[in-house]
Amino acid sequence: MPIIQVTLIEGRTPEQKERLIEEVSKTVSSVLDAPLETVRVCLNEIPSAHWGIAGKSVHRRQNE
Repeated sequence: MPIIQVTLIEGRTPEQKERLIEEVSKTVSSVLDAPLETVRVCLNEIPSAHWGIAGKSVHRRQNE
């Protein structure tokens, strides 16, 4: 049973997340020749204040 974890900064719409889950599931199923019913996808949404790039949080960079 493939288990896929995706970490992303919060802010995507429910529709975008549904599409991501669908597309990742189909791709993993195809590449690994695994039944779609066995593929699991977990989205981990991180607040922008908790995600750092080049020494600054994304939240801070967006507000500069």
